[in-house]
Amino acid sequence: MDPREIERLIQKGLPESQVEVRTDGQGHYEALIVSSVFDGERSLRRHQLVYQTLDGLVGTDIHALALKTLTPEELKASGS
Repeated sequence: MDPREIERLIQKGLPESQVEVRTDGQGHYEALIVSSVFDGERSLRRHQLVYQTLDGLVGTDIHALALKTLTPEELKASGS
């Protein structure tokens, strides 16, 4: 699956988020998602929100997906 399609799906489900997806070409993906919707949410809930945007593709078309979910403030504090 094209990483740009994963980015599009996440951005569609989490409007106004910043998304960057990388792949090793073997079905393994890494995604950085920055969104204010994560404010006050624990890591598990953040991941659930992202998985919902992918409508069951994780485990089928997407073999593995590593997530880094941050709020804009967390991104700024990390210096990235």
